[in-house]
Amino acid sequence: MSCKQYFLIVALAACCFSVSASDQTATDTSEFHKALTLTPNADNGREIYRSCATCHGPEGWGRPGGEYPQIAGQLRNVIIKQLIDIREGNRGNPMMRPFTDTRTLQSAQDIADVAEYIAKLPMTNQNETGPGFDPEHGRKLYQDNCTDCHGDRGEGDEKKAIPLLYGQHFGYLVRQFHWIQVGRRKNADKDMVEQIQGFHGRDITDVMDYVSRLSPPKEKLARPGWTNPDFPHFDRGRFRYVNVEMPPTPEEQAFEEKTASGNE
Repeated sequence: MSCKQYFLIVALAACCFSVSASDQTATDTSEFHKALTLTPNADNGREIYRSCATCHGPEGWGRPGGEYPQIAGQLRNVIIKQLIDIREGNRGNPMMRPFTDTRTLQSAQDIADVAEYIAKLPMTNQNETGPGFDPEHGRKLYQDNCTDCHGDRGEGDEKKAIPLLYGQHFGYLVRQFHWIQVGRRKNADKDMVEQIQGFHGRDITDVMDYVSRLSPPKEKLARPGWTNPDFPHFDRGRFRYVNVEMPPTPEEQAFEEKTASGNE
């Protein structure tokens, strides 16, 4: 494995939640706009992605649990923006910064190439979903707080580089939501950071559960049994694309017991 491939292994583990290009004045906008206008090189994009497959899987579907998101099918502009934000230190994660520096992604062309490759990968709808405690509460929270930016079905906004959310693993959604809320995600939309300060415990669980159940549209889904033909010999044994039931938190368990006893 080359150094270039190794450094990119974890660089894509964060393409989620609203990060509008217009909100980040520190971003190298010249590199961002250049990458948007370049004609992608499919062969180079595939070669760069080989290192990403180590964590995200050859199909780009990630893993349950919160560490590795599904990046397949993500909007190309979002991927480009996130890679540059990490490179420029706008993601608040210094450990990831070396993985996207110019020794790894040597040019805007490299960024454009791998972003195009990932964006064209078909998605799975067998992502990890939440516990399903109160779907209606989650739906209402999402409609009241999230649709203006992320869309009614979590489709995001390509032009504004706002990520699509459908098909994303529940654990990853919760983790990133918390990081945005506490300021760890430096490139998060300022309005979103302010808006979600009142979310706690069950609110976060319910709204992220709702988002995790938003399915990608049919045209973006992989056909049944599809595997990435660019990786015919990849050992897929550790990538299980199934819904995982997560145990309730103590707060959620207490709520369920109170409800069952009729004291709610």
